Amino acid sequence: MKIAIVGCSHGELEKIYEQIYRIEIEKNIKVNLLICCGDFQSTRNEADLRCMAVPPKYYNIGSFYKYYSGEKIAPYLTIFIGGNHEASNYLQELPYGGWVAPKIYYIGYAGVVNVGGLRIGGISGIYKPFDYMKGHFEKAPYSESAKKSVYHIRNVEVFKLKQLSDSLDIMISHDWPRGVYNYGCTDELIKNKPFFEKEVCANNLGSKPTEELLFHLKPKYWFSAHLHTRFCATVPHNSCDNTDKRQTNFMALDKCLPRRKWLEVIDIPAKEDSLDLYYDLEWLTILHLTDHLMSHKYTNQYMPDSSSDERWNFVPTEEEKEFIKEKMQKNLKIPENFVKTAASYEKYYRNKCYPPNAVVNPQTVFICNQLGITDPLSYLIDYCNEETHNLSSSIYLTPKQFHLNDSSVLDNSGEATQNSSPTAFSTPKRFLNDSTYTSFNTTVETETKKPKLSFPSIEDKTEDSSTSDILPFHIDRSGSTIETMKVTFKRRNASLYAEEI
Repeated sequence: MKIAIVGCSHGELEKIYEQIYRIEIEKNIKVNLLICCGDFQSTRNEADLRCMAVPPKYYNIGSFYKYYSGEKIAPYLTIFIGGNHEASNYLQELPYGGWVAPKIYYIGYAGVVNVGGLRIGGISGIYKPFDYMKGHFEKAPYSESAKKSVYHIRNVEVFKLKQLSDSLDIMISHDWPRGVYNYGCTDELIKNKPFFEKEVCANNLGSKPTEELLFHLKPKYWFSAHLHTRFCATVPHNSCDNTDKRQTNFMALDKCLPRRKWLEVIDIPAKEDSLDLYYDLEWLTILHLTDHLMSHKYTNQYMPDSSSDERWNFVPTEEEKEFIKEKMQKNLKIPENFVKTAASYEKYYRNKCYPPNAVVNPQTVFICNQLGITDPLSYLIDYCNEETHNLSSSIYLTPKQFHLNDSSVLDNSGEATQNSSPTAFSTPKRFLNDSTYTSFNTTVETETKKPKLSFPSIEDKTEDSSTSDILPFHIDRSGSTIETMKVTFKRRNASLYAEEI
């Protein structure tokens, strides 16, 4: 079974397929599978670009949208994980994996699939210790900090992968397992990347969680990217009594650029004739058993251990796996149920682009219903909508808390639309500091009118640039008497908030 391995794709999917085809012609072989090790950039449109944690000068639509729209069809079955430069709003629709386009499969936050009898596991994102123990609290539209935290590895995914008992053939991660450079040519690595020397000497280059997974799972192959250099190592897994002779062949590849080492084709014997994509039964069972550990909170969460009163070992039993097999109707083939959830990019038509809202993907609904588990994104959407509804009668937002350039927030009359997503409620209330919203008590004996919010266009300018009393809104408390709140803004903000009453 010929498998093509690619480092950081950076949206160059069309070039990758063309290069693989050239290799097939030159070497007279047939590639059966493509594995991409992150920074895949499955951007469907310009709105997706604005969900990537990159400076605007790096907004490049790439070529993925052609395969998403159906303009082209992927010539090879493609599996990928997420990195730190992704259309996170799209990938977050598929936390347990799914098709992002026909024949292109995202493995999810973490996951295991089967192709040709080979077990392929993966974990998306990179490691940052300050977000590692938090829940998946992010939801589009993202703040600037959430654009980054959304792709950080969480401890719950590492915990789930540690429940695997059967060995993996291939494991994929974006950043390297920490210390893996000690098993290869470290001098060559430092020669190619001199600024790695300090981290290599301190033994903190790479990810600590993936280091733990490397020695726990002991896969035959481990592929990574992220550091933009090619590096190989052989990691032994000798046991204390020297009975375990297993070893892991590690390979990291560069990003997709000319004269870079970003593509390798390897041959791994297939265990089955079918090259279709299948769910892994053990992994599905683990998802079912650990669903209650999935957190949506900003606060730290702790995984159960041997000192816990609750169950802490979720290695599936044969009975539990059989139960899940019955729930899946004994059919583990991944259905080809790709569905478009956003418009695709049109090269010659540039529309005004706003930050996209979160969308529930039917593929995730399907697998959640089959396994009886929770879609974390759907939960966040429902929770935020409920919080917004409960607060709408007593909490009114100041102008600073709205996207003044987002037409989805206010309609022409100044009233909040039904699907509006004020910035203040992009994250559930329990994650907000009390200072991020303002409450006004408008309870009076006579009929009370809610304050009418009206804002000028962001292009509006005030003729008088001097500091003046600004009226952000007015409240009619008695039906006839109008009281106003006088607020003084700095001169540079006057043009945004000024309105003559």
